[in-house]
Amino acid sequence: MRALIDTCVIIDALQSREGFEKDAQNIFLAAANNAFLGYITAKSATDIYYLMHRYTHSDKTSRETLNKLFTLFDVLDTSGIDCRKAIPSPVSDFEDAVMIETALRSEVDRIVTRNTEDFAKSPVPVLSPHAFLEKLRAE
Repeated sequence: MRALIDTCVIIDALQSREGFEKDAQNIFLAAANNAFLGYITAKSATDIYYLMHRYTHSDKTSRETLNKLFTLFDVLDTSGIDCRKAIPSPVSDFEDAVMIETALRSEVDRIVTRNTEDFAKSPVPVLSPHAFLEKLRAE
């Protein structure tokens, strides 16, 4: 299975966000154990750096975190066509619409996010971290 992991799930794991960290960290473990092929977008990588830098106040630590993250998750480029196709999208959040278009073009099987309601109109199936882990266990 090929899954695009949303920024919020990555940050939940990296910052041990209470109430969300367990499933997010288990997704990291599943990726490390090759239970699925995991991806983030290039846009997510810059957002993750920014959020980690605000959390750690260290450029070096934030870059090291990204370097480790890239061993678990491949990075999908977001192209100009993804942005153009997101304009007429029925998904109201433009950033989410761009992620969906990137997922479609990259032929991922799932998007994993805590914000499943925001992705209700996604043609790519969307799962919460918990539901994604349950699906992996069932396969």
